[in-house]
Amino acid sequence: MILRSLVGKLWLTIILLVSLVLSFLTFVLIGFFEKFYIDLQVQNMKDDATKIAGLIEKGQSISDVEYLSNNIVNRYSRVIISIEDEEPWYSNNKYGIQELPFEEIQKDHVLNRTIEYKEDVSKRLVYGKNSEREKLVVGIAIKDQNHYGAVYMYQSLQPVKGMIHQTTNFVLLAASIGIVLTTFFSFFLSSKITAPLRKMKEVVGDMTSGNFDAKVPIHSNDEIGELAYSFNKMSKKLNFNMNALKQEKEKVSNIITSMVDGVISINNEGSIVTTNPPAERFLKMLNDDEFEKDSELVLTKDLLDLYKLVVESEKKQFIELNLDQGNWQIVMSPLYNQTNIRGVVAVIRDVTEQRRLEKMRKDFIANVSHELRTPISLLQGYSEAIVDGVAESKEEMQELSQIIYDESLRMSRLVNDLLDLARMENGFTELNREPVPVIPFVDRIIRKFKALAREKNVSLFGELDDIIQVTILIDEDRMEQVFTNLIVNAITHSNENGRIIVSVSQNSEETIFEFIDSGAGISTEDLPFVFERFYKADKARTRGKSGTGLGLSIVKNIVNAHGGSIQVFSEIGQGTTFKVKIPHFIRINEKVVE
Repeated sequence: MILRSLVGKLWLTIILLVSLVLSFLTFVLIGFFEKFYIDLQVQNMKDDATKIAGLIEKGQSISDVEYLSNNIVNRYSRVIISIEDEEPWYSNNKYGIQELPFEEIQKDHVLNRTIEYKEDVSKRLVYGKNSEREKLVVGIAIKDQNHYGAVYMYQSLQPVKGMIHQTTNFVLLAASIGIVLTTFFSFFLSSKITAPLRKMKEVVGDMTSGNFDAKVPIHSNDEIGELAYSFNKMSKKLNFNMNALKQEKEKVSNIITSMVDGVISINNEGSIVTTNPPAERFLKMLNDDEFEKDSELVLTKDLLDLYKLVVESEKKQFIELNLDQGNWQIVMSPLYNQTNIRGVVAVIRDVTEQRRLEKMRKDFIANVSHELRTPISLLQGYSEAIVDGVAESKEEMQELSQIIYDESLRMSRLVNDLLDLARMENGFTELNREPVPVIPFVDRIIRKFKALAREKNVSLFGELDDIIQVTILIDEDRMEQVFTNLIVNAITHSNENGRIIVSVSQNSEETIFEFIDSGAGISTEDLPFVFERFYKADKARTRGKSGTGLGLSIVKNIVNAHGGSIQVFSEIGQGTTFKVKIPHFIRINEKVVE
């Protein structure tokens, strides 16, 4: 509605104010004109009555006075002459003026004062119940000592009321025209005055929609112009602050989103407000049984209990969840709104890898301790035997010394393997790459282990197929270490009368070495772990044979250092195959080397 707007309120205020002023002026003017007309008529009647009284005072005959009175009075008036005890004389009634009984004058104590006290009086006299009987009466006393009486002149108020009515109509017409003009000009003026305010309203609407570039036009230097200037200045400052807040919000959002740890914001009702992707994955994993697509994420019982504990204690709380899927540490801290807690923020850290590494470290220490315990015990025991003189003959002394020497070599190999593996896993593997002929290299290593294979009653031979590139770029010593480890493992774990094949093939990109044995094989459960440090397959495969469990870890690191890959394929009772792929081209500092 227009009355709810500032324009309507300002317009209505001006109209009401002007209407009140014009109404007051109308009533004042009507009263003024009414009084003016009555006073004018009273004065005219007094003048006429004074002339008639003067004629009587000058001694004119009554007949002459009556004659002259008919000529002196105007057409709307009548004269009553009361002299002593004579009957009152009335002037002619030319226009049908209702006659005023002299008894009414005598009954009125004001008009009667003219005769009793010789005072000049005037009064509006109403007699009867008919408003037409309202008369304007003027009484002039005859002050001659020879005559005792008064001259009364009266007239009806209808002509005066007619003039007043016409005047009232004119004033009301003028007031109506004034109100119409005021309505038009006040609406125009209020619209003009409030135009900058309406523009400010539009700008505020744009600002609520996020558009802070809108400006209020400045058309004047008055208070509204200053207000528009201040508003534009405020809009500019607000735009700057909003952009700064937006940037900070985006920065915080990007930081939280890119965090590896999960972050959950919880309100004071225990409902989730915001999460980042790791937290969503964590919650979906916890709610896997009840979670449905497009359903809201909720806190599980463990998290809800921790949330209640944080709210009650108003302190940071910590728990660790150890599940089948992994391990997570959860820290919840209260968020304050001045003095009251307005929510809780939870940080979720996946420590599965950390726990795995800790377990590997503990297992590593246990395995090293286990591997060193036997040679150290043997060294200590046989050394004590020599010190105590248990070995009496030279042959016994030689036997004990040989055992001590063998165990020291075993400890040396273990320590060297550990050092080599540590250097490789830390990226300190230095390769001396040189072009190496494939066929002579493989043939030399196979001949090297022929004797060991014959001792174990195992057949060892090589197969060369599709040799495209005669030489390959490798570190010959390191690659010989790979061949040695894989062939020795194959011989060690092959059954009697078994067979070992070293197959070599090539394609345009890589050379493929396969080490195939017909041994007991490796179970499916053990296959994913054969390249881990100190890992050994089941007892059926090891059969109590010595070994540190580091060989295959070293092999994998050497192959990876060459840019290649190693795979294992095995089934129980079907033998084992290790496949090593060495690329022909390596990339060093973005340069391809052949």
